[in-house]
Amino acid sequence: MNSLKVNGQVRAVAVDGAKPLLWVLREDLGLTGTKFGCGVGACGACTVHVNGEPVRSCSLPLGAAEGSEVVTIEGLAASAGLADGVLHPVQGAWIEVQVPQCGYCQSGMIMATAALLARTPKPTDGEIDAAIGNLCRCGTYPRVRRAIRTLAERA
Repeated sequence: MNSLKVNGQVRAVAVDGAKPLLWVLREDLGLTGTKFGCGVGACGACTVHVNGEPVRSCSLPLGAAEGSEVVTIEGLAASAGLADGVLHPVQGAWIEVQVPQCGYCQSGMIMATAALLARTPKPTDGEIDAAIGNLCRCGTYPRVRRAIRTLAERA
């Protein structure tokens, strides 16, 4: 039995510790906001926070995350202390700037951005480039940068 805290709740799952965290979240815990993209940790669609750090969940075995605190896109707002039904500021900026096109990569992109802004509220372009290595096939990078700049100006 493996145990970890997901979106504020301790969850126990009886699965092989080698199973990637992504599939535990999606298949065993029903949290489908985290997306599968490449399966090798390159695209970032599967980004979640593990102990406050952005992690590519497709390449992290459950056993390596045992005992950790995991936050998915479904729990992002609550992890910031926001009331049920209130969006995280990054989610709000995404809507305001109209970042998504197809939207598939966006949960991972939002999670990477939230982690960046938590440690660097007013990032430089270089810091944004270094932190947001997520792939977006629709090419929404200028709008992602605009949303991050909007949030940095408000910080």
